[in-house]
Formats: sequence, C-alpha cells, structure tokens
Amino acid sequence: MAMMNFGGTQEEVITKDEFPLSKAREVLKNETIAILGYGVQGPAQALNMKDNGINVIIGQSQDFKRDWDRAIADGWVPGQTLFSIEEATKKATVIQYLISDAGQMAMWPVIKPHLKDGDALYFSHGFSIVYKDQTKVIPPPNVDVILVAPKGSGRSVRANFLDGSGINSSYAVFQDSTGRAKERCLALGIAIGSGYLFETTFEKEVFSDLTGERGVLMGALAGIMEAQYDVLRKNGHSPSEAFNETVEELTQSLIRLVGENGMDWMYSNCSATAQRGALDWLPKFKAATLPVFEELYKRVKEGKETEVVLRVNSARDYQEKLGEELKKMRESEMWQSGAAVRSLRPENWKKK
Repeated sequence: MAMMNFGGTQEEVITKDEFPLSKAREVLKNETIAILGYGVQGPAQALNMKDNGINVIIGQSQDFKRDWDRAIADGWVPGQTLFSIEEATKKATVIQYLISDAGQMAMWPVIKPHLKDGDALYFSHGFSIVYKDQTKVIPPPNVDVILVAPKGSGRSVRANFLDGSGINSSYAVFQDSTGRAKERCLALGIAIGSGYLFETTFEKEVFSDLTGERGVLMGALAGIMEAQYDVLRKNGHSPSEAFNETVEELTQSLIRLVGENGMDWMYSNCSATAQRGALDWLPKFKAATLPVFEELYKRVKEGKETEVVLRVNSARDYQEKLGEELKKMRESEMWQSGAAVRSLRPENWKKK
C-alpha cells in the first residue's frame, strides 16, 4: 500500500504496483464472476474483467429487452455466458449486484436463496446494505459482502480502461465470512480497471455518493447553470451568448484546466479580471449554498432521500415519467441552445 498526502492527511491507496493484475488473476482464478444487471455499471465492469482474463458471466432479465440485446451485441452468448439473474447467481462464486437500487430491493428475495456458503456478494454502491431497514437486503452470515465503487459512470469506467488510465474507485468490506474478503475485494477492484483504490465504509460511500450526485456533480451544477442562464437572458443577452458564458466555456475550457492541475492553476491561467471576480464571489456562493448542502447531507444520513428513491423509482410508470422530465430539460431554451452551440464546434463542423 502506498501512503499519499491528501490536503495534509495521510491516506493509504492501492495501485497496480502494490496489487498487480497478475495477482488479481491469481486470487480470482477459481472464481466465476456473475454481473447481475447489464445497465449502467454492468457492461463496463464485465467487459473490463473479460478483457483482463477473468471468468465472467452475465445475469440479465429478458424482460429488459434493451439490456439483454445490448449484452448479446457485446458478445455474451445466451446459455453460455448470458443467463437469467437467478441462473447466473446459482453458477457464480462472486455475485456483482449491479442492478438499480430499487431493483436490488425488488430482486433480493430471488437472489438470496441462491447464495452459497463462501460466495462473495459485491456492490458498487452502499445503498442497499446501509438502508437495509428500507430495502430489506440483509445478507446471510456465510458470505463475504464487499464493495468497489468506481468514481465515474459506466461509460467512463470503460473509456478510461480502454485508454489505459483507469478510474479511481473506493473499496470496503462489510462482512468477512471467508477470511479472504479484502483480498477478493482488491482483486476485483484491479480487475475492473481501477486506476487506484482507496478505503471507505459502506456508510461513508453512500453518504458521500448521494450528496455528490444531488450536489456538485449533477443537481447543483445543473441548478446554478439554469440560474445564471436565466439572469443573462432576462438582461437581454442572446441564447448563444448566455449558453457560451454559462456552460460551453466551463466544459470546453476551464474544467479541463482544473482537471489538469487544480482550481488555483486554472485561476492563474485566466485573466486578472476573471481571477479577481472569482476570488471575491467564491465566499458569497459558498455562504449561500452551505446551508443547502448541510440540509442535503442530513436528509441523506437520515434515509429521507432513500425513501424518495425507492418510492419513485419503484413505480411502474417511472421510466415514462423520467422520459418526460428529461424531455422537458432537453427542450428547454438553454439546452436547445446547447445543441446548437455543440453543432458549431470545429470537430462537428468538419463533418458537415
């Protein structure tokens, strides 16, 4: 394990130097890994492990035709490497439970009877275990319960693997029945293509994840973009100008500078006017949003956000209503302007 300094705090991280792929293959050589759910994380983790020489099968309900067909298109063969969720669970020694959180609750009565002594139950999100009073997902004592949570979407997990960079993941052991839980967990983390692994707990992972998704990563980001766009439009700025100053410059320029060397480096590579304004307004935005984040974290910790997820996402018409919400976003003036702006990027212009 390597010791890294994170803002003055020492943390242990595990890289391919400490836990090489050859070691992961040795640890997993007698395992059959079943990916349950070929939706968001499933395809990326399955294909990465397959490419790394790990014995992988897929468990996917044919009722979700899009995911079943996608698995076949990716090379998984019905009856050989592609099975129903129940059959895949029976065949596996490591069960990667990667269907949606609401789906995990619904499918648990089907999965649980087929968990065998010494199996490993793997999650990429602590949701079902931490909120067990609501989900009723309570593993039997004779299986390992482990977590590897990539810090990115399934698309990023696959893309980063293919370009050789990997994506960072957290890992945790909730239950060690075999005495091999941590070793299996780290091996799987390396096998799915993690850039490096850092330790957490199921609780910390789900609390930080739910806060991040609702906050800076998605909810807050979209919300402040809409607010700034609306202010610019109300003050007479054109849709193109409002979108470029709100979204395009961030995604195509500034955020890349932050990713390369940090926020201070991005500030130092902007105009003096931009630097001064950003430094002056930063504390005002922090003060304005801090109470919102505190309320959000409290709701996450108390399970109130979980109640919403399980209730809404379990509804029969959820996909239909989701489509309506996303359609409304897509057809808003701001994101219609975004589509027009993106079409004018040099790489797209050349295709015309």
